[in-house]
Amino acid sequence: MTTLHHDAPDAPEPVDVDDPRLSRFDIVKEGLRRDEIEVITYESQFHGTNSKAEKRVVRNIALLFIIAGLAAFAFLGFYIFWPWRFELGHTMGDYYTPLLGITLGISLFAVGFAILAWAKKLLPHEVSIQARHDGASPTDEQKITGQTMLFVGDELNQGVQRRPLLKGAIGFGLAPIGLVAAAPLIGGLIENPHKADQPDLFTTGFSPVKNGGNLVRLTRDDGTPIRPEDVSTGGQMTVFPGVPHGATNEYADSPTLLIHLRPDDAEETRNNAAADRRNAGSMWGNYVAYSKICTHAGCPASLYEQQTNRLLCPCHQSQFLITRNAQPIFGPATRRLPMLPLGVDEEGYFVATSDFKDTVGPDFWERP
Repeated sequence: MTTLHHDAPDAPEPVDVDDPRLSRFDIVKEGLRRDEIEVITYESQFHGTNSKAEKRVVRNIALLFIIAGLAAFAFLGFYIFWPWRFELGHTMGDYYTPLLGITLGISLFAVGFAILAWAKKLLPHEVSIQARHDGASPTDEQKITGQTMLFVGDELNQGVQRRPLLKGAIGFGLAPIGLVAAAPLIGGLIENPHKADQPDLFTTGFSPVKNGGNLVRLTRDDGTPIRPEDVSTGGQMTVFPGVPHGATNEYADSPTLLIHLRPDDAEETRNNAAADRRNAGSMWGNYVAYSKICTHAGCPASLYEQQTNRLLCPCHQSQFLITRNAQPIFGPATRRLPMLPLGVDEEGYFVATSDFKDTVGPDFWERP
């Protein structure tokens, strides 16, 4: 469209847009005329109907929609059937996220190029000239605007109706994209993540199940067990489950902070734990152990302030009060850190008398 600056001539008498004899395009042209727009050319880009050139463009656009649909179906297939669980080493699960990204990207790009090609190659060619003017539009411009939008819709609809290949390709291309949008919302309902006798989300390396039914010792990262005298008063130590690979990513949910509290602090902690049905009896002497996995985003909450008995997470500054069942007192975390029940075996080494009684890590709606 070309815009010209000049003094507009006296406008002719407005056409009654309510005249039933007017076609939709007549009303559109009246609206353009009132805005001092003169349509110079408005014609199909092809000579005749169903010409070879038009059919070639339709096939190309249909191909883009088909590619979009196939890529979207591939996304759904990878999302549902491809192995996604993390495993050590080079596994098929390493390709899960890249495959989702590639297929979704191809689908959306194909739809975008199809729409651009449609607008550039199929819609009628229009050349118009507008004289710029000031002033508000009259009230009946609302009807003209509405009819203009409907006219554009008619053009698109007629273009689809007389091109069956394009009609089917659009349905094939866009329908699976709608399923792609819904897949993340319902995907978690396809398979029950807790169907095992010991669900992964509720079990850590401190569960006796991981140790042949025996209590699991608390160990250093090199696998050596820990005695109470190894932790000085007011001190703390990061411990791991004494099972094979207990200090590796195989048990990334198990790192725990073992703290030797001062007598007064230990007494306060014990009283608060005893008042809680899940933490009652979980301390051993003046020792307490909490999961290091922050309940906000899973970062290591490992900065222990001995004087204030606060445990800080360095990622988002959540703070947990050790003497009050590790309840969050600052920052975005909303759930306390799980306490690990402690005991000492016949050889004098720390053991976990059971697994954590609360779920470890960031909160989720299925936790008990």
